[in-house]
Amino acid sequence: MSSAKENIRQSEVAITPLILKRWSPRALSGEKLSDEELLTLFEAAKWAPSAYNGQPWRFIYVKNGMPAWDKLFSTLAAGNKIWTRKAAVLVLVLSRNLFEYNDQPNPTASFDCGAAWQNLALEATSRGLVAHAMSGFDYDAARANFNIPDIYKPEVIIALGRPGRKEDLPENLRALEFPSDRKKLSEIISEGEFKF
Repeated sequence: MSSAKENIRQSEVAITPLILKRWSPRALSGEKLSDEELLTLFEAAKWAPSAYNGQPWRFIYVKNGMPAWDKLFSTLAAGNKIWTRKAAVLVLVLSRNLFEYNDQPNPTASFDCGAAWQNLALEATSRGLVAHAMSGFDYDAARANFNIPDIYKPEVIIALGRPGRKEDLPENLRALEFPSDRKKLSEIISEGEFKF
């Protein structure tokens, strides 16, 4: 793998370049996204695979400047509020933890939502947009602010927008504004036995 400082990712074996291009910037421009742009991201997300085709993902989105913005923005951790104030849209991702066809527990609901998030992130990357998922928020407050029933689990909040300038971030965040490396394949795969 290349040095992260070079902002160039290299895989150990050849893969689709879009996957290497995707990362989670914090620098956002503050510009709006059109409804069409936003809908393309959700369209990509909905085509993710899921157990029994249950499609347990749900997305509550709020546009910056709209009344519902504060209901979601207020749940973010202080460190995330610093840079997400310039997001065009915040998206609360939920998983439905019961299958719709039989109301029995869906043990892979979170996993399936992760697949939907990845589709959305790759679509955003292909369009030159920023999609940054965060776990740093108050899950209970998000549930309360949007009257979310117990069968839905808040998973992450995604900040969406157009790329901004790294120089506009606080200095401590500028130091983090680069595509990160990944572990070696030898650290994450094991044939035939557990040996991590």
